[in-house]
Amino acid sequence: MGKETAQKINKSRAIRRLVIWYKRNSAVTSIVDTAASSAATASNVAGNMVSGAGSVVTTASNVASNVAGNVAGNVVSSAESVVNTASSVVSNASTIAKNTLQPLVFDPLKRLQNNDNVLDRVEESQSKRIWIAVDGMGGDYAPGPILEGCLEAISRFPINIKFVGNIEKVKDAAEKTGLAELLENEIDNNRLELIDSGEPIGMNEEATAVRKRKNASINVAMDLVRNNKAEAVYSAGNSGAMMASAIFRIGRLKGIERPAIGALFPTRDQTRPVLVLDVGANTDCKPSYLHQFALLGNVYAKDVLQVRKPRIGLLNIGEEECKGNDLSLKTFELLSSEKSFDFGGNCEGRDVLSGSFDVVVCDGFTGNILLKFLESVGGVLLDILRSELPRGRRGKVGSAFLKSNLLRIKKRLDHAEHGGALLLGVNGICVIGHGSSKSLSVVSALRLAHSAVNHGVMDNLNQLQKLQVLNS
Repeated sequence: MGKETAQKINKSRAIRRLVIWYKRNSAVTSIVDTAASSAATASNVAGNMVSGAGSVVTTASNVASNVAGNVAGNVVSSAESVVNTASSVVSNASTIAKNTLQPLVFDPLKRLQNNDNVLDRVEESQSKRIWIAVDGMGGDYAPGPILEGCLEAISRFPINIKFVGNIEKVKDAAEKTGLAELLENEIDNNRLELIDSGEPIGMNEEATAVRKRKNASINVAMDLVRNNKAEAVYSAGNSGAMMASAIFRIGRLKGIERPAIGALFPTRDQTRPVLVLDVGANTDCKPSYLHQFALLGNVYAKDVLQVRKPRIGLLNIGEEECKGNDLSLKTFELLSSEKSFDFGGNCEGRDVLSGSFDVVVCDGFTGNILLKFLESVGGVLLDILRSELPRGRRGKVGSAFLKSNLLRIKKRLDHAEHGGALLLGVNGICVIGHGSSKSLSVVSALRLAHSAVNHGVMDNLNQLQKLQVLNS
């Protein structure tokens, strides 16, 4: 069955599921309304009974202290029993509403909106298995979580892993995390290979340390790409060291002065993220660097994000072309005169996540601040939403309805879901992971590497050298 046929079948099935959902909608809405009405009624009954009990107690106290006190005590006890019964009704109503509402009502178009579904799996199952070199010693928690993520990715995507690191430490970590048997199975199946190396370049070390320590894990991993033994490399270690190793070992693309780190940011449309570059490779930039970043980002957006005509934006403090510092003004002139892509003008900070642009270029200093800020937004937003939800039983009922939505919001804003950023401008596919990467981030990063290889990114990036601007 061809890829186009599979896509048509899956789209048709998705549409049929959506039609079925709408036919059921009236019945589901009725059940939810009934549950909500039951909860409201139970709450009113509880309130009335407590109020009535209070009135009886007051009256009894005024009539006689001893006898009335006993009567009041009995009435209060009865009222408490009714309140408990009402609470139980509220809880049951909440459970009915939650169990009925969440699977069927929330986000009815989710199956059609998420590109992370059947169509992606069809594409991955039909693509060839590729070898990816992984710096198993790079990262704050390496090698355990890195190995765990690699083993998970092997089972999910058509990839094989060359895991680079100190073999004794890797096997030690596998034993501690209960992955030893799975590791041996994947080695026997020729889907994972352990490559011995020295210690990694530390996070606090200078990037130039890669020149002195040739046996460092990132250098060994990069050599695998240079010698065509792997088609991509991933590391969650020192990003400066990775960039330096890439430049020294596999070289820059012809005509590109500085490589850039490109990170995917979420937008209002969850099927269309925005690529922001540079987010940390070059803190000081020239206008020509930003121009080249735009050219690199345009190719990436076309090949990996599958955007037919990407809209390029220049991050600035205003939309007007006269705004910004000297770097912004000169870059604006270069981008405006470029005919090989669609330049949409200046992009203000509030427009980055709007979906108005597919690629946003900026210097690495600004981009890194923007990246770190976004990483904090998801957690802060959820904390604010939780603090604003009503207290008491009604709040709990509302929270039950919102739980799945809040989790999806967190997932869309969680940097771990994107996993890594591509180092664009070097002569190979390099994915840089966050220093605190754990297994989920590793899986996401390896999927990004596979996607870049599968879509022929390097072939099209190499075509950039034919542009006159890169030869002048």
